[in-house]
Amino acid sequence: MTSDNVPVDDVKNGGQGYRIDELAQLAGTTVRNIRAYQDRGLLPPPRRVGRVGLYSSAHLARVRLIGQMLGRGYSLGNIAELLAAWQGGQHLGDLLGLEAALTEPWSEQTPIVLTLEELADLFGVTPEGAFEAGTALAQALDDGFVRQEGDGFVVDNPRLLRVGTELVAAGVPVAAVLERRRQLHDELDAVAAGFVELVATHVFEPLGEPIPASEVPRLAELVRRLRPLAGEAVNAELADAMDRQVAAGLSEWMSRILEHLGPQGAEDGATGE
Repeated sequence: MTSDNVPVDDVKNGGQGYRIDELAQLAGTTVRNIRAYQDRGLLPPPRRVGRVGLYSSAHLARVRLIGQMLGRGYSLGNIAELLAAWQGGQHLGDLLGLEAALTEPWSEQTPIVLTLEELADLFGVTPEGAFEAGTALAQALDDGFVRQEGDGFVVDNPRLLRVGTELVAAGVPVAAVLERRRQLHDELDAVAAGFVELVATHVFEPLGEPIPASEVPRLAELVRRLRPLAGEAVNAELADAMDRQVAAGLSEWMSRILEHLGPQGAEDGATGE
């Protein structure tokens, strides 16, 4: 065992271990990176056999872990802090589980790729004039709602695309739909911030710093449960709000329709004549 709990006698390669170039190749990195990890204390020194340094399978696992964490956006300083916490008694798997719960995408939608013809059909335009100034597709592209990749067009939010095309087909101008989308984005950003602040203030902060290792798995589970809880709360409030707003905003139009029909028209409509 080394001083930081990395076993160096658990070796492969015929019981001899790996030279640094072999370790780099197996881990999918470079010799230069491995030396940089050692210089920063992220990787313990190899076992020395004469003038040759030999690395164990534990070193290989550590280098692969560092590579994964770098790929997820951590800096070497962040990784050093996490490894220090791990060696101080916290379980790295729990820490990474909390990090994954905090950073994994909340949207369960899968982006779709459409052809120009498919998009034009959805927006009710011809492919030839799809991107002329002022067309629905041109505005959606400028807004970032649709983005072009190669010969295809990517829509990250297919459900919102369906809602938007239905509204446009019903007669709502595309500019109004896109503006409402931007407003909705800002409004829901504030709603999400409120949920996060609620949990941070009443769950995370009372635990103090550093957060006890025993609490990390519970926090990760709580963050994952926040996803459906927030969705249920928003859906419930939205349903109530739609009841109120439809009754207040559209019932007036129903009254106007009935007024224009007049007594005879209303009677005809009631009797089906």
